[in-house]
Amino acid sequence: MPDSVIIHSDGGADPNPGIGGWAALLRFGDREKELSGNEPKTTNNRMELRAAIEALRALRRPCVVEFHTDSQYVRRGITEGVKKWAAAGWQTKAGRPVPNADLWQELQALVGGHDITWHWVRGHSGDTANERVDRLAREARLKITPRVDLATDVPRLYLRASCRGNPGPGRWAAAVESAGEWQTYTNAEPMTTNNRMELTAAIEGLLLMPPGSQVQLFTTSDYLFQGATRWVKGWQAQGWLKKDGLPVANADLWRPLVDLAANYRVHWVNAKGSRLEGLERAGQALAGKSDGAM
Repeated sequence: MPDSVIIHSDGGADPNPGIGGWAALLRFGDREKELSGNEPKTTNNRMELRAAIEALRALRRPCVVEFHTDSQYVRRGITEGVKKWAAAGWQTKAGRPVPNADLWQELQALVGGHDITWHWVRGHSGDTANERVDRLAREARLKITPRVDLATDVPRLYLRASCRGNPGPGRWAAAVESAGEWQTYTNAEPMTTNNRMELTAAIEGLLLMPPGSQVQLFTTSDYLFQGATRWVKGWQAQGWLKKDGLPVANADLWRPLVDLAANYRVHWVNAKGSRLEGLERAGQALAGKSDGAM
């Protein structure tokens, strides 16, 4: 009788493409095995595929596998896509190479030795095994992420934002740490989006600081961090139009943020996945527990 195995896997890159990490959890009855790894330059999808590959590679003999992933890209690709791609010589309908064909071929070869049922699980929905591999993948990525050497005498601005419905009612919060003193600020909008709240938090947060001052700005938003540190230069050069000629989303907030940030010496810090007192204070402000208001 083949062994029965339950597998959970996850992977990601930050930024995307950027530094990546992957992880898998294998359960054989009452036994468990954790796997993880990282790559210095990769993508979310390649890390999701690598996690699945390494999980199946760890099986020493044919198994009946219940495979759980929060990646529809992986689940649909392995259950629907690979047969069509292989029959077409790993070319898309447009005649272009299938993205990540090297990993798809590797995964396809491993799948053939097992009886696998593929399950999709919604990420960050409270599934304990999924949360566990998400944490392991993040820890693997952070192992090769360069540490930011932050000055201790520079004010720190921690931002948080949320939106119910997206669009829907939104709220932003900022926690400011300066010379050992803390203040928190928050405000709300009746109808907005999560990205607009992130941008509003950055604008309102910077307005709390004296013009011309140096500030370390912490955000958990990839959208805000990547936009402020990488994308805006291209948007400005193209007249705030994307490559397809359409207007940049939320340009009415990006433009004033860029103009405002030019008046400060801002050190942007991607704090996604970090546990920091300032983020916790800003999070409490979002929940209505604030020692300041605007």
